[in-house]
Amino acid sequence: MNISVEKLMEALPIMGKGMLGIFVVTCVIIAMVMVLNTVTNTKKNDQ
Repeated sequence: MNISVEKLMEALPIMGKGMLGIFVVTCVIIAMVMVLNTVTNTKKNDQ
């Protein structure tokens, strides 16, 4: 198996952008779930 260091160095920024995109989308989904939980929270009376 032949590994080209040049090709690896070209691929790293592309992979980094992809992983950053996945991280951002995951954070947005988590934030939206938290907002929806806060907005739709109904407090139950224990009486």
